[in-house]
Amino acid sequence: MTFHRSPQHHRDEPRVAVETRSRSVDARLVLGAMLAMLMALVMALSTLPARAQTNGLPNFADLVDQVGDAVVNITTSSVVAGRAGGPQPQVPEGSPLEDFFNEFLDNQGPNGAPRRSQALGSGFVISEDGYLVTNNHVIEGADEIMIEFRNGRELVAELIGTDPTTDIALLKVESDEPLPFVEFGVSSDHRVGEWVMVMGNPLGQGFSVSVGVISAFGRSLQGSYDDFIQTDAAINQGNSGGPLFNLDGDVIGVNTAILSPTGGSIGIGFAMSSDVVTNVVAQLREFGETRRGWLGVRIQDVDEAMAEAMGLEEARGAMVTDVPTGPALDAGVEVGDVILSFDGEEIDDTRELVRIVGDSTVGETVRMLVFREGATETLRVTLGRRETAEAASGTTLPNGNDPDSGVTPSSEILGMTLAPLTDEMRQQLNAQNVTGGLVIEQIDPVSDAAEMGLRVGDIITEVTQQPVSSFADFEALVQSAEEAGQESILLLIRRDGSPRFMALSIADGN
Repeated sequence: MTFHRSPQHHRDEPRVAVETRSRSVDARLVLGAMLAMLMALVMALSTLPARAQTNGLPNFADLVDQVGDAVVNITTSSVVAGRAGGPQPQVPEGSPLEDFFNEFLDNQGPNGAPRRSQALGSGFVISEDGYLVTNNHVIEGADEIMIEFRNGRELVAELIGTDPTTDIALLKVESDEPLPFVEFGVSSDHRVGEWVMVMGNPLGQGFSVSVGVISAFGRSLQGSYDDFIQTDAAINQGNSGGPLFNLDGDVIGVNTAILSPTGGSIGIGFAMSSDVVTNVVAQLREFGETRRGWLGVRIQDVDEAMAEAMGLEEARGAMVTDVPTGPALDAGVEVGDVILSFDGEEIDDTRELVRIVGDSTVGETVRMLVFREGATETLRVTLGRRETAEAASGTTLPNGNDPDSGVTPSSEILGMTLAPLTDEMRQQLNAQNVTGGLVIEQIDPVSDAAEMGLRVGDIITEVTQQPVSSFADFEALVQSAEEAGQESILLLIRRDGSPRFMALSIADGN
């Protein structure tokens, strides 16, 4: 029997066969491409030093090899006075503290003779010609500074300059050959949760490594220019002045302090941000000292109540409480101005303004946007130098004519008993330079005034940014605020010689 295929069937056969071969070829090409990509990925991972992955975690060994030779141990020595004569501490025999006190007293030197004291810390090289960074407290008071490298080499260091405000010091060593060094990164480019590595000399152990993550940014301990990175990487005594590395081997912080009830690491360590340190180091390297910009104002943060009282859309900026003689006064800054931006950078709070001004160039003229009486105004201010201003004797604004207010009786308003400021009160309240003003003589402990923090002895010098010298002034300004529908008024007070703005609710009336 003979079978015949339909023409359509015959036409389909070659097409199907061709498609099958084509798919087979495509599959081989795809497989080859995938294998090539996999091999390329393996090779890339094998050559990626600091970011190589081991079980999903960074491999820090290559990073240590990359930067370790630039990290140094620092040993300082200084001569200190010996113990004076007289009775010595008595420790019960067999006490756990007996050996400690015996060793302590032995180190004091005989008969009060001076002795040489040593201290340990860490640091890191930032240039091949031998500049090093550490903490100021590591080398403070030292008459000899010895640097030890990881290979055991030792060099004597010279102190170039220090900045106690940020606890940074710059050292210099002389070497016949270029030194290994590390560079600063930009700390603000990083995020909470990223890996970091600490290297240093904890408890004198030398060249130890600990790792962790960035726990927080912008921590402030006690300085005006504080901008600390918080990390859970172990930082102990002796780590001070050492580097905090990112995974690229850049220094993003200088290890400075820990928070601990025991004196050892509990996972709360602080490194001064590289964004602060780089500017300090540059000035120490060029001048041997810092030269920070100075605006010359006293300022405070703006809270929600104050913003509402002034008609400010949001609670931000730095509010001026005093303008002594200086750059700000020359530029036309007034008490009550809220500084919203400085040299093009928006100001969120007083800390940010202090940092930005301090980083600015001395003698530079910059634009400053202020909020004044419901509108914004741009001022041009030429910065002075903060260190010069601090070293100079304090200056005060000129006195006006004191009003003869001694005959005005005390009066009560908004839970406060107020009386005009007299010459006798000025002496008692450290207010010799205050013109006008009302003194709080009594305050209702359950009033809004007491709740917001006003105290007996506070001097109210302005209400709604208008000067007051009598009870009638105060009462009229409160009435005007009520008629304007305000729920609070802004007070400028002076306490112990320092000015401060506070917002007081008037919603319940007099």
